[in-house]
Amino acid sequence: MSGIALLGLYAGGTTILEPEGLPSGIIKQPITETRQIGKEGLQGDVQADRKVHGGPEKALHHYAAENYAELQQQFPLVADKLLPGSIGENISTQGLTEAEACIGDIYRLGTALIQINQPRRPCWKIDSRYGQEGITRFVELAGCTGWYYRVLENGEVSPGSGMELQARPHPDWSVLALNDLGQELRPDLARLAAAAELPALNADWQVRLNKRLAWLRENT
Repeated sequence: MSGIALLGLYAGGTTILEPEGLPSGIIKQPITETRQIGKEGLQGDVQADRKVHGGPEKALHHYAAENYAELQQQFPLVADKLLPGSIGENISTQGLTEAEACIGDIYRLGTALIQINQPRRPCWKIDSRYGQEGITRFVELAGCTGWYYRVLENGEVSPGSGMELQARPHPDWSVLALNDLGQELRPDLARLAAAAELPALNADWQVRLNKRLAWLRENT
């Protein structure tokens, strides 16, 4: 795939989100120099709650810059805050959205090799980040969640690096398709089973989908 423009790279430490007063790593700063990418993610990036963020299966968070126009339209009171790099992403691009990015996609980012393995599951911290209720829910329902990567090969990346698709083993399973499946009240069981069997999908997602599949089979 061509036409992916790397707009920015972001990393940061932890800050306190109000009014909850809890630590979070959602506020990140632009990277202006070369950084290493390892199995735990981008050098210098910190996650406050390791139960739900970070680690080898959530090493890098990617959010499409295209999504911000829709968010600004939906939430005009905080439109000035809804800018690329603000929702906690490590990677911002133009030319790759949830409708195009697929589970299992392998990309060369700088010299590192990374693989999409799950959508992001938005949480309350998004609303707190912007001081606006309803953004988290909208992101979830609209499917503009962003996605996570695991790192297959360590490497380094800089703001001027390229990002190129190397392999697409599951072209029928975009991030948006998986998000939409999760929103369906009565999903097609065969399709749900197929999603649960995606070898590139994170194991926690596989377990969650299989539990739902078992429940639906028992109660349909």
